[in-house]
Amino acid sequence: MSEHEGKDVKKVSEGQWTTGLYDCFSEDIPTCCFTWFCPCVAFGRIAEILDKGETGQGLAGLMVVAMSHIGCGWYYASTYRAKLRRQYSLPEEPCSDGAIHFFCCSCALSQEHRELKYRGLDPSLGWEGNIEKRTSDTTTPPFVTSSMDR
Repeated sequence: MSEHEGKDVKKVSEGQWTTGLYDCFSEDIPTCCFTWFCPCVAFGRIAEILDKGETGQGLAGLMVVAMSHIGCGWYYASTYRAKLRRQYSLPEEPCSDGAIHFFCCSCALSQEHRELKYRGLDPSLGWEGNIEKRTSDTTTPPFVTSSMDR
């Protein structure tokens, strides 16, 4: 794996995850605990970043809770994993997005949260907070996106 460049930024390679699905306790223990104990909040933060502020983190978190009550929260969350993969040209591994969220949702959320952090985004700030951070901090690297996102 690449070494840390700053507190939460890693060197990233196009088409590769910055951490593995099961790197919960070896990479970022606070994120691991957060996604295990507050998965709806973690999902909401991820969704807001991936939707570029179009969906608020509260609404996204409530949607995944509501969909979980009818047994398909995992499916809703897996659509955002697919969106993250498309945005950064990441491989669908070790299996399909749906299977990962169905069998190991907390590991998936932890990996997705770490991915955003290591690519220079702070999910806790939300979309607007990240935009403000980017415009006020000239030392922060630009958002890394794929050519499809431009």
